[in-house]
Amino acid sequence: MSLNPRLRDWQGKTAWLIGASTGIGAAVANALHQRGARVIVSARRAERLKDFVREHPGATALPLDIASTAAIAEAQRQIVRSHGGIDFCLYCVGHYQPMQAEQFSLDESLRHLELNHVGALRLLDSLLPQLRLQAQQGRGGHLSLVASVAGFRGLPRSLAYGPSKAALTHLAEVLYLDLAALGLGVSVVQPGFVATPLTAQNDFHMPALISPEQAAAAMLAGWARGDFEIHFPKRFTAWLKLLRHLPYGLYFRVVRRITGA
Repeated sequence: MSLNPRLRDWQGKTAWLIGASTGIGAAVANALHQRGARVIVSARRAERLKDFVREHPGATALPLDIASTAAIAEAQRQIVRSHGGIDFCLYCVGHYQPMQAEQFSLDESLRHLELNHVGALRLLDSLLPQLRLQAQQGRGGHLSLVASVAGFRGLPRSLAYGPSKAALTHLAEVLYLDLAALGLGVSVVQPGFVATPLTAQNDFHMPALISPEQAAAAMLAGWARGDFEIHFPKRFTAWLKLLRHLPYGLYFRVVRRITGA
């Protein structure tokens, strides 16, 4: 059953991708550009965005620091002035530093929350009124948040990252309940292991590792189906979803056995 309006025809659609300088965000930007979307890429690293625009004629680079609510609002105003509205917005900002209790860092934990979760809240401050206006005008719109399977339940080395991504899932669920009746789409993306600069920090075997391009294909397929939750690769994420239903005693034993923690 489709929970969202299905996104199949991207021709001429305005797609704003935040966190699109590398990894999953850049791969999705490339895929949407190939499908005829009017792609706007945002991130802090302006040079990478310029490289993307040089390789994708018609795309727009809009450097952005998501720590600034005012900067996000101004970026959105620029897009609305030039494109008339925002049909699709992807929040794909990700910060990851492996952490265990023995190496707890308050500063690093707060940085995870600021980038992975609070940045999305800053985006909502200006994007929600715009999407509601578009709904009234009959244009609609879709917001997609990239969380992680690390937010399903507690996992080793994920003391800072997991909670920040779990918060995004909860946020998406509440947004869906509030916005679906207006005809607006909301989705949450739960990637497994994807070969990006973030996961390159891991010094352990990453099961079912996929490329950013494979991740982008799975995401576009999910949006085309009208999914609320898009998780991949299913040969890995399906098992993690099953673990969510285990009682704590059994869950902790299984995770320790699998990970050696």
